[in-house]
Amino acid sequence: MRLRLITVFLLLFVLPVTAQNDSVEKSLFNIQAGFLGTWASHEVGLSNTISVKGELGLNAAIFGDYNNSVGFLLAPVIGVEPRWYYNIHKRFNKGKHTANNSANFVTLAFTYHPDLFVISGTDNIYVPDQITVIPKWGIRRSLFKSNFHYEVGIGIGYRQYFLKQYGYKKNADETALDLHLRIGYTF
Repeated sequence: MRLRLITVFLLLFVLPVTAQNDSVEKSLFNIQAGFLGTWASHEVGLSNTISVKGELGLNAAIFGDYNNSVGFLLAPVIGVEPRWYYNIHKRFNKGKHTANNSANFVTLAFTYHPDLFVISGTDNIYVPDQITVIPKWGIRRSLFKSNFHYEVGIGIGYRQYFLKQYGYKKNADETALDLHLRIGYTF
């Protein structure tokens, strides 16, 4: 029985590793989880170093209210990111692992947070419709040359809240910080 479990593990997680390549993958399906949410994405290679990533997910937030209580919520998010993996050729030429787009990247992340639903233990809470446009720098690496990976990114950009639909006189905007740390699996 133990031998069968080890064989299944090897077939599912070790053998699916793709061959080394000096360009981005043609198509990657990913699931990712982080401290503040879960996401599913599809990344499509457009050239040797450029791809486009489409993403659906649930962003999480921790908030406080006037009664000094702390709450937690999950809200939907839709995103599109054109990515430039600027050092994938250099990593390949040095013999480093580049499968599953294991390289550094810069991106211009576009996200939309629709006011569809909110999952929270607190009543009468909502997340207003909003869009963000954030240029980011990031790093993506495979863990142990497998289909598991981690991704770290940081950027500062713009957020626009659409508040008129909630009875406010005007919409609001602000500077937005995006810091993400995710671990995931590539199919």
